[in-house]
Amino acid sequence: MKLRANGLHHEVLTWPAEPTGDASPKPFPVVLLHGFMDAACSFEASATALSHAGYTVFAPDLRGFGDTDRVPAGGYYHFPDYVADVAGLLELLSPDAPVLLVGHSMGGTVATLFAGACPERVAKLALLEGLGPPVVPPDLAPLRMRRWLTDLDKLRARGDERPMSFEQAVARLKSNHARLPDALLAERARPLLRERGGGLVWAFDPLHRTTSPSGFAIEAHRAFAAAVTCPVLYVSGGSLGYRSGDEDERLAAFARIDRFDLPDAGHMMHWTEPTALAARLLTFFSDS
Repeated sequence: MKLRANGLHHEVLTWPAEPTGDASPKPFPVVLLHGFMDAACSFEASATALSHAGYTVFAPDLRGFGDTDRVPAGGYYHFPDYVADVAGLLELLSPDAPVLLVGHSMGGTVATLFAGACPERVAKLALLEGLGPPVVPPDLAPLRMRRWLTDLDKLRARGDERPMSFEQAVARLKSNHARLPDALLAERARPLLRERGGGLVWAFDPLHRTTSPSGFAIEAHRAFAAAVTCPVLYVSGGSLGYRSGDEDERLAAFARIDRFDLPDAGHMMHWTEPTALAARLLTFFSDS
């Protein structure tokens, strides 16, 4: 469904609660926030398992990804923009009850910022390797800004994306996820592509490929984490996942944190181990 929030139309995938067996409908909805260069559809297998356990599940395409609006000319994508989008969407999706918020990678950073700013709106927070990007030294800020401006110039000069074949798209995914099987990459690539100009293009704004002008503010992130009042689950993808050197320090900022490892799942755990991931989320949601 399409919902208008924060000035944009957002595509929100919905899995109604369809409890099976001994499961019963649950009071709080689950909201899933995808990561960078991904989309809500990637959560389908895990979301289906959660719905069968009695949860209503919502997963929005974040701004500039999937079928959600891109920013207008002159706009850009900053973390506070995503947070404002989530705040607006939750006012429509769950105005009277807090949510069970799950964020993967970039979506985990957005989820932490929202949960720290609006702790009363989040009953539980699950972060799937979503503790923020690497820290860039402050003295590199001018170079980073210059790189961003250069990237914008190149993007304007290049114009629209060049269509590609499906095989080329899978090969590009392979370059970013070299350890994943080709069959899985082909399966995940299809919903991330759109037909255009006799070929295929990625369903995201090319602006996402530019260098962000703002480095990750780790001290601010710790302050948001410290302001989170609900229980927090951190799920890592084992030795093949993304592990920042200061992971323990980032996690220590949360007052109530539980850690869980999905061995060999890798960073894209919702692609590789969706059933195991859903099972751990269900345990976390049901814990008192």
